[in-house]
Amino acid sequence: MPHQLFSNKAKAIFFTILAGALWGTSFPIIKIGLKTIDPFTFVFWRFFISCVTLLVVMLLFKKLEFKAPNKKLLIFLGIANAAGYLLQYIAMPYTTAAKAALFINLSAIWVAILSPKLLGENFSPKKVAGVLFGLAGIIFVSTNLDFSTLNQGQTAADVLLIISGLTWALFMIYNKKLVKNSTSATFQNMTLVLMLTFIAIAPFSLLAGPNFFALDGWAWAAIVWTAIVCWVLPYYLWLEGLKHLSASTSTVLLLSEIVVAVIASIVILKEPITIFSTIGAFLIVIAIALVSVRDKRANAEKTVNN
Repeated sequence: MPHQLFSNKAKAIFFTILAGALWGTSFPIIKIGLKTIDPFTFVFWRFFISCVTLLVVMLLFKKLEFKAPNKKLLIFLGIANAAGYLLQYIAMPYTTAAKAALFINLSAIWVAILSPKLLGENFSPKKVAGVLFGLAGIIFVSTNLDFSTLNQGQTAADVLLIISGLTWALFMIYNKKLVKNSTSATFQNMTLVLMLTFIAIAPFSLLAGPNFFALDGWAWAAIVWTAIVCWVLPYYLWLEGLKHLSASTSTVLLLSEIVVAVIASIVILKEPITIFSTIGAFLIVIAIALVSVRDKRANAEKTVNN
């Protein structure tokens, strides 16, 4: 029995880190896509394709049901997810990439602050250290310690990004209440959350540009990649990981997203490698290691006590 529990915990950690890595590939793809697609068109088609993909999967496996025992929670998660994306896409053209990355990824800190109160999670010294290392890594990677970039952009856009990060923190925390032991239930909840996200986003397509349907091949490729590889797959992996992890631990593990985003931007966008981004990535790896080791030991102790 202890071995099985340890295996579940290790698998949860792996799934969560992989989910963050897949989400990290979205940053350069979105940056490329937004050169030819307006934000409202991009978000609409991304979540439309996500919904269709999940619906097809559920139909093929004959698992599609519309049973929603916790309708209020599902509606809240759909609206929170939609708000996070809309705020990010609206604000990004009016601020720097460094500030956007910093403010959005502060969601890890918001989760650390809010999860003990909202979920009653314990906050060990090692987890505190992990969060602090993660915060330092975010600052190094996002700013390269060139804080002059934080004076650029419009204040209103910065406020929107901070609210976006806080909104996603609430989304991450309350997803913990959504996870079930059944994989079928996980897919069912994923489908409902994405459908509600799309319903919340759809009205904003009225603000989209004139080329809503007339997109080129690269634009559609960016949309499909971010819809499936950067949403359907990582969302499933993340929910599976949440079955055996606290919300705060999961959020620190998701900082793998930043490390992969930096690597992908260097490879795809030919962005320069800096000593500070390298140090930041290393600090994030330390943060991930800290919360991972803590969770394994705590789980082992819990098993012995039981």
